[in-house]
Amino acid sequence: MSHLDLFERASELAYRSCLPHVSIDCAVFGFHESSLKVLLLKMKGFDKWGLPGGYVKKDENLDAAAYRILKARTGASNIYLEQFRVFGQTGRSEHELAHWPEHLWQKQRFISTGYYALVDYTTIIPVVDRISEQCEWKDIDDLPDLMMDHQDILHSALTALRRNIHYSPIGLNLLPKAFTMPQLQKLYELILGKKLHRGNFQRKMHGFDILVKEDIVPVKTSHRPPIYYSFDIEKYNNALKYGLRQEW
Repeated sequence: MSHLDLFERASELAYRSCLPHVSIDCAVFGFHESSLKVLLLKMKGFDKWGLPGGYVKKDENLDAAAYRILKARTGASNIYLEQFRVFGQTGRSEHELAHWPEHLWQKQRFISTGYYALVDYTTIIPVVDRISEQCEWKDIDDLPDLMMDHQDILHSALTALRRNIHYSPIGLNLLPKAFTMPQLQKLYELILGKKLHRGNFQRKMHGFDILVKEDIVPVKTSHRPPIYYSFDIEKYNNALKYGLRQEW
């Protein structure tokens, strides 16, 4: 079956079950080996990569659609999801599909709601579906060419994440359950795009009162053993709700 036949079938299903002119695009971020990753896919018949996305069912809330789309792509149910912007520029997707038949669902003009998601990289297995041929993690500093306006969407997602990091805690969905202060600082530096003073960072993090020191017996070594922390879930969630009220 050709890739166009696949999209024909998807088009027929979407006309029956989805809202017209409404779509969702998601920037899914993970942290691995001291680098910030984003989940990208390549659809059949396309040379460029794109962000995971999809359509909203007629009987479905917008946030529920975003969770459904990401669960299908990652298998994960523990996802931190934040809506950050709507994208409605003319021609944002139509030019990429100019060679397709006019009756296809995908040829409509779509207004897309952007979400960013924070996930535990180690628990995610990227899923390839019937209309995609690749779904992989990519380093945000070494991205392939992106389709349509997905470069703008990704840039806006990173801008929103960097803005929100001043007021909300980050890390629960990105780091392992137990982590070191250098790991946490590296995550913040990658998101903010700048180096942070070690002493100032540690004082701020302890001042937020969202960390718990873990009782982990270190492996014997000639070096000073690392100190491990975890997040106090109740205090972390309160900080998400009410904010940290400090800036980096």
